[in-house]
Amino acid sequence: MDAHAWDERYAATDLVWSREPNQFVAAELADLPPGTAVDLAAGEGRNAIWLASRGWSAVAVDFSQVALDKGARLAADDPRGLDVTWVRADATAWQPAEPVDLVVVAYLQVPAGDRRRAVRNAVGMLRTGGTFLLVAHDSTNLTDGTGGPQDPAVLMTAQDVVGDLTSTADLDVEVLRAERVAREVTAADGHGGEERRTAWDCLVRMVRR
Repeated sequence: MDAHAWDERYAATDLVWSREPNQFVAAELADLPPGTAVDLAAGEGRNAIWLASRGWSAVAVDFSQVALDKGARLAADDPRGLDVTWVRADATAWQPAEPVDLVVVAYLQVPAGDRRRAVRNAVGMLRTGGTFLLVAHDSTNLTDGTGGPQDPAVLMTAQDVVGDLTSTADLDVEVLRAERVAREVTAADGHGGEERRTAWDCLVRMVRR
């Protein structure tokens, strides 16, 4: 799906994603001291806004201007005066002017070659000691879970992501966590109620050395 298609999707509804941060982003990063952060493929910026609310100076990067504009309005409405910069760019190639303390990549579902470029680009913008966090729809979600993309070419495992980095010698990282994680979702049960189902994500957290 290209930028124009995503612009149309974001324009068609109030919010495509929730106002709250991704649950794994919030759980993994709540205890990190604030610094400089980049949210790649940020969409409407829910994770960047959450980071900024906790004192981070955040940059939200996405190729959909419609999504970025919606995120900027949400941030502007927050009375806390959030420090978020909104940048329309390719998440697989954009680089900040200076190294940052944290890069978040949440649900950037692209083919393996694009994912590899995005992951290496993300880790490459970290300072020594900086944190990389990726959350994505896991490959096993297609058969074992619910929702998410149905194209196996854009799904991944934690081991795929770790392999994106260990195959190159110029990016030295310490892997803190690389595993499949369960995310509970609700869906209509056909009788006017809801049922809980499990979606499977992959989660990778690393520190650049």
